[in-house]
Amino acid sequence: MHWNVHVQASAGAFTLDARLEGEAAPVVVIGPNGSGKTTLLRIIAGTCRPLSGRIRLGKRVLLDSEAGVSVPPEERRVGYVPQGYGLFPHLTVLDNVAFGLAAGPRRRPGPERRRIAAELLADVECAHLAPRYPATLSGGEKQRVALARALLPVPELLLLDEPLAALDVAARRGLRAYLARHLTKRTRPAVVVTHDARDVHALGSPVVYALEEGRVVQSGSAEHLANCPGTAFIAEFFEAEGAVWSERRAPGRMHRRSNAGGILSTGLSSPSAATPDT
Repeated sequence: MHWNVHVQASAGAFTLDARLEGEAAPVVVIGPNGSGKTTLLRIIAGTCRPLSGRIRLGKRVLLDSEAGVSVPPEERRVGYVPQGYGLFPHLTVLDNVAFGLAAGPRRRPGPERRRIAAELLADVECAHLAPRYPATLSGGEKQRVALARALLPVPELLLLDEPLAALDVAARRGLRAYLARHLTKRTRPAVVVTHDARDVHALGSPVVYALEEGRVVQSGSAEHLANCPGTAFIAEFFEAEGAVWSERRAPGRMHRRSNAGGILSTGLSSPSAATPDT
């Protein structure tokens, strides 16, 4: 399924004018704090109103400011997992997930949506959490529950806003692998915002968009951005990972950038108004 987005928004001195597109494979968006990443996701989800733009998902137009089209969030078939997970503290895990079928065109009666929610919790290996409340969950458990809730209505597009940022190193490693497997199996498009280059490589995204000051300053494969960064932020982003695989330089070796911008060999390796936020 092909999708494309071109939107403009503003808040005070901040302006967002971003264009991106993709297919079924997940697309990754990176950028410094305040570059408009979260605002972009909220506009796609329909929870933030842009000044103008057009959003197309397959054959469906979700937004077309010139034609006066703006599909309500509950009818967009877009799943959104915000930072902080967005779980309802007064509902159990089962009812949090079932809430995804409580309204909109896919609304189901209470017993049926709880049954479907229980099946999905089992699919994400969280069936044992069903009777618990969000306050009793770990960060990794909250993230899986939030993901399950977003997936319950079977969204055509999934938006993940820094899904691993609040986790410790061990939990991040395990959930990163889980997300990579799940998004590959899903075969529907996803947009993932991250501050970690390891997420980019784990997800295997064919396209990475770098957003700075509300504009896409560079896009392409992770390898291209790592080896030919267009800005200081992009260079630092991929340097933070410590190593970048580059077949073009010396197959079978790992390389990383020096602070001076050169390449250092590391030896052999084995195969709502818009607001400027993160």
